[in-house]
Amino acid sequence: MDDWSSVRFCDVINLILGGVLFFSPWLFDLSSGAEWQTASTVGIIIAVLSIAAIAAFAVWEEWFILIAALALIVSPWLLGFQNSAATSIDVVVGVIVAALAGFEVWLTSDREHWIPASK
Repeated sequence: MDDWSSVRFCDVINLILGGVLFFSPWLFDLSSGAEWQTASTVGIIIAVLSIAAIAAFAVWEEWFILIAALALIVSPWLLGFQNSAATSIDVVVGVIVAALAGFEVWLTSDREHWIPASK
């Protein structure tokens, strides 16, 4: 598997996780309010950015997905719903999405300076 197919695979997984996150209020019967809005909003953001990355890859999309995932991880504590089922969902999905986005950024980073030039 080459780098580009690995990147596309990560984007597809992020798209699926964005969809799961979007539908998590219904799937896991989350209460309305901040829990519901956070899951739906960040789920849409991750899904749309993943679709954009699959259609026409750019590294900036992965940075935005990484930022969205990190915001998702800290959102239960910032918005005050840290003692609920939504916390587990947000943190688990956020960690997986952040790890995949970080991996994609690493795969696509300019590593030419690491490879010795052939003459």
